[in-house]
Amino acid sequence: MDRTRRTLVVFLALSFGHVLLLSVQVQSRSGLPWLQAATFGVFARVQQVTDDLSNMGRSFWSNYVALHGVVAENEALQMKVLDLEGQVQAQAAIASQARELERLLDLQQSVAAPTLSARVIAGDPMPGTMVVTINRGSADGVETNMAVIGHAGVVGRVINRPTAHAAQVQLLIGHNAGAGAITATSEAVGPVHGGAGTPPLALDYVDLLRDVQVGEQVWTSGSDGIFPRGFLIGTIERVVRGSGSGTYSEIAIRPAVDFANLQFVLVILAKPVGVGGGA
Repeated sequence: MDRTRRTLVVFLALSFGHVLLLSVQVQSRSGLPWLQAATFGVFARVQQVTDDLSNMGRSFWSNYVALHGVVAENEALQMKVLDLEGQVQAQAAIASQARELERLLDLQQSVAAPTLSARVIAGDPMPGTMVVTINRGSADGVETNMAVIGHAGVVGRVINRPTAHAAQVQLLIGHNAGAGAITATSEAVGPVHGGAGTPPLALDYVDLLRDVQVGEQVWTSGSDGIFPRGFLIGTIERVVRGSGSGTYSEIAIRPAVDFANLQFVLVILAKPVGVGGGA
């Protein structure tokens, strides 16, 4: 029985081997043996998948590197643009200072009283006080209540006691600041005071009989004992006539000086004297 089973197993093994050998020899439609064709197809598919994955990896890496390079290039260009803009602004600031100094020099030569040029070095941190600090002080001859002017007109007056090399200047547009004034055409006189209005200057106590007009210039009158006569304060922007029992007009003045861009000033080192120009 065992011999018969062994014989059957051997017979089946030989038969399977024979069939396998025959299949190796059978050709597929492509002309290759069937087994070789099947094996080639499987490996070809594997190679295709592998090649696709490789191409995807190379494409991703190339795109990533390229994108990273573009980002770096954009950042470099942005930094260069910022640097150039900074240089342009610096040159513009230098040119602006040069123009202001030139105008201030022209003004200094036209003022009869002795003057001292000064640079604004700080503003008062307290809002509403309208006080700036200049880099000139008692060692330079600066004293309290000296008038301060700019190339465009009246700036303010020195307040408090100056230190050796610094002094505080109350701007004309600040609260409690003022100057004696006269209008250029109608010759209306009165005190100009600063405040929080728009515009920030007002001419008070002007008689209704004075035909004050919008657009008229307002100059210092010299009556306050601080500002010499003939320096420009500003231009009348609004006139409201008094009505009923009112005997005065409300007159608003646009300052001649740009207080937001104050860099250089002149301190008048003498008491008010007759100064040419203006009214």
